[in-house]
Amino acid sequence: MQPADAPDLAHTRTRPAHWLATAAATAAVVALAALLQPDPATAKDTAAERPGPSPAATPAAPDPSAVTLPLNCGNIKSTLVGRATGDLDGDRRPETVVAARCAAGSGTPPTGVYVLTADRTGAPRLVATLLAPESRQTAQSLAVRDGAVTATLLGYSSPDVPSCCPDLTERARWTWQDGSFLRTLQRPPQAL
Repeated sequence: MQPADAPDLAHTRTRPAHWLATAAATAAVVALAALLQPDPATAKDTAAERPGPSPAATPAAPDPSAVTLPLNCGNIKSTLVGRATGDLDGDRRPETVVAARCAAGSGTPPTGVYVLTADRTGAPRLVATLLAPESRQTAQSLAVRDGAVTATLLGYSSPDVPSCCPDLTERARWTWQDGSFLRTLQRPPQAL
């Protein structure tokens, strides 16, 4: 082994006093950091207090009570039997999908399913009919998920089946494609 060319450095040897000083300094830093932390019970987000533009609010879904739906009920009023909201066309503004029917006292009146959107002023307007009442079907379990409208439809196997008693069920799905709604069956018609 060759002797080092450098002089002997006394500060490169550790002694217990060095370890105690290092431990005391580390403890002081940890204690100071703990004292400077905010109290979790009183911590709050101050984003609302910061100057600058506020985050954009999500527009409200169109209100179906402000639109006349194309139901031919004669002297009987119409009634909403289902409602769902969500973005159907990817514009980040919610549409409202409603199921409505004539408020008949008996039987199973057919349902119309309609899509409403807001115009530039925010007023609701009808943009599509997904299910016309003339189809003699009743929509149930109306939902909007992942940009699609789904519903369980009750219907009739023939014109001879009384309107009180639908005997078929199917599961339908509507998606916005190429400027219109495309209807597909998730489950074909089955006997009840």
